[in-house]
Amino acid sequence: MRVLDRVIANSLPFVPKPIVRKVANRYIAGETLDEALGVTAALNRNGIRATLDILGEDVENLEQAQRAFHENLTLLEEIHRRKLDANLSIKLTQLGLKADPKACLEFTGRVVRRAEELGNFVRIDMEDSSCTTDTLQIYRALRKTHANVGVVIQAYLRRTLNDVSSLEDLHPNYRLCKGVYVEPTEIAFQDMAEINRNYIRILEKLLRNGSYVGIATHDELVVREALRLIRELRLPPTAYEFQMLLGVGEQLRDMIRSAGHHLRVYIPFGSDWYAYSVRRLKENPRLAGYVLRAMFKNAG
Repeated sequence: MRVLDRVIANSLPFVPKPIVRKVANRYIAGETLDEALGVTAALNRNGIRATLDILGEDVENLEQAQRAFHENLTLLEEIHRRKLDANLSIKLTQLGLKADPKACLEFTGRVVRRAEELGNFVRIDMEDSSCTTDTLQIYRALRKTHANVGVVIQAYLRRTLNDVSSLEDLHPNYRLCKGVYVEPTEIAFQDMAEINRNYIRILEKLLRNGSYVGIATHDELVVREALRLIRELRLPPTAYEFQMLLGVGEQLRDMIRSAGHHLRVYIPFGSDWYAYSVRRLKENPRLAGYVLRAMFKNAG
């Protein structure tokens, strides 16, 4: 079945959008702000924190970047108005990184500043390897004047251990994930066992250095290793949190919460749901297998 799921995942561009949307509904909060905030409120009522992400990346011009900038400001205002336990995740290419890096820094700085005024926090997502250096440079620039900004790092990149060493003086707030973009062997580890080993190496380094870490994984083996480190280092729950995607690994999510650990769910939403869905389904071929079953059900 795994081989078949992988074949399906690679065929997703040829699958009708309504079928992909049917599968994607479990891990995308919807297309509108109200839908996303409704999902956030429901999670909060169950003691789960959230981070909200307006889908979209690689904008082509500053007009698109400015529109994304205003959408993120509106999202921050609504989180504050509705008193939700949620912060903001942003992608720099959505705010113009590839169109105009200086404008991107300006837009991002204004988002972070408004979040600070509202008592909130902004997480800068990490994108493909062509953006890594620029993303970390913008993060470092923002940290000169703002403490309420964190960054994502990816365990599958060979450079990540060096990157976190270069940022040690900042004691950053990190989200540590495995990484989902397709990268060549010289840039990224390809073997999942090696990625997992690197994940744990990086996690231990960060926790020992006093960084707050969002431990972002759905891999039970990695979760167990993270819990071992937390016990070994005698860390309080305020030193870290676990993070998971909306609609994925809910049984593991409940296990983590019942053990007394903080948990945050990543909530993507917006009109650009299709590209995100295809990438996420390719990352998780088993989930892509649901597309086949949905197609047969739809045909019936």
